[in-house]
Amino acid sequence: MKAKIIFVTVAWIVTAPLAYSATMKAIVVHEYGGPEVLKYEENAPRPEPKDNQVLVRVIAAAVNPIDAAIHTGKYAKVFGTTLPLVPGYDIAGVVEKTGAKVTQFKPGDAVYAYPMWGGGCAEYDVVDEAETALKPKSTTFAEAAAVPLAALTAWQALIDVAKLSAGQTVLIHGGSGGVGSFAIQIAKARGAKVIATASTRNQDLLKQLGADMAVDYTKQKFEDVAKDVDVVLDSVGKDTLARSYGVVKKGGFIATLVSRLDQTELDKHGIHGASISVKPNGAELTEIAKLIDEKKVKPLVSEVLPLTDTAKAQEQAATHHTRGKIVLRVADEKK
Repeated sequence: MKAKIIFVTVAWIVTAPLAYSATMKAIVVHEYGGPEVLKYEENAPRPEPKDNQVLVRVIAAAVNPIDAAIHTGKYAKVFGTTLPLVPGYDIAGVVEKTGAKVTQFKPGDAVYAYPMWGGGCAEYDVVDEAETALKPKSTTFAEAAAVPLAALTAWQALIDVAKLSAGQTVLIHGGSGGVGSFAIQIAKARGAKVIATASTRNQDLLKQLGADMAVDYTKQKFEDVAKDVDVVLDSVGKDTLARSYGVVKKGGFIATLVSRLDQTELDKHGIHGASISVKPNGAELTEIAKLIDEKKVKPLVSEVLPLTDTAKAQEQAATHHTRGKIVLRVADEKK
C-alpha cells in the first residue's frame, strides 16, 4: 500500500495593524526583540470592528509557547507580522460592539475566540464573526481564555485530519501541556482509548484528564507499551517523532505539530501523516463549548497573572513545561 503524506496549509498567527480610534491599555511591540520589547501602554489605539467583526472587551487572555517567538521577528516573513503589534491569540470577554454585517452576536454576549490577527493582550480586540463563539456557560472568563488555540489545535489534528473514531487507540505526546491536555479529553469524548506521555510529576494529571495509560517518558520508553496504535499526536518532534513511526499500525496516522514528517518512514510503515497548524473556527469552538458544559472537557489553568506580567507569562509558556495554560487577567470578571 502506498502511504500518503498530507500537508495541511492553514493560517497560523499574524498580527493586526493598529489603525484605530480611541485608546486602551495594551501590551504593544514597536520593535522586534526579546521580552524587553513588550511595552505596557495606557493610551494604545483602540480597534474598531469592520463589517464582519465584533469588538470584544477582553476580560482574560492566554499565552502560548509560540508567543515569545513572534515578537523576536523570527517568523515575520512566515506569518506576515508587521509593527507595531499587540500579541495575544486567545481571548474571552464581552461583545462591546458589532460590525454592520454581524448577525450571530450582540453587545453584552460573553464570547471566546482565537483571533488570527492577535491583539488579545489589550482591553479591546476585534475578531471576525466566523472566528468567534459564545463562551462556555460553565466556565469563568479565565478558564474560557485557556481554551481556543490549544483546543482547536487538538480538535483539528485528531478530528478533522486524523479522523479519530470511537474504539481507536491514540498516543498523545506531551499530555500535560496546553494542546495535550485538551487532546486527551477530546479523544476520550470521541470514545477512543488514550495513551499519554508526560514527566513523573504529571502522571497523576494524565489520569485525572482521562488517559487510560500514563507513560512516564523519563523512566520508560513509550514504544515498549504503545504498540499498533491508530493515531499519534506529536507535539515534541525530534527523537520522539522518529520513534513514533514504529508504533502506528499499518494504515494508521501521525499528526505532528512541530515537525515535517519523513515520507520514507511513512512509506516504510504503510502509514499516513500530516503536519498540522491551527486556524480559527467559531463553529468548532461552539462544539468544544458544548463538551465543556457537558463536563466532558475541562480547561486546565496553571496560573493567572496580571496583564503587566505578559513577558513573564510568555517566558514560562515557552519552556513547554507548564501544566495546561497560563492566563492573563485583563479586567475584573463581572458575572
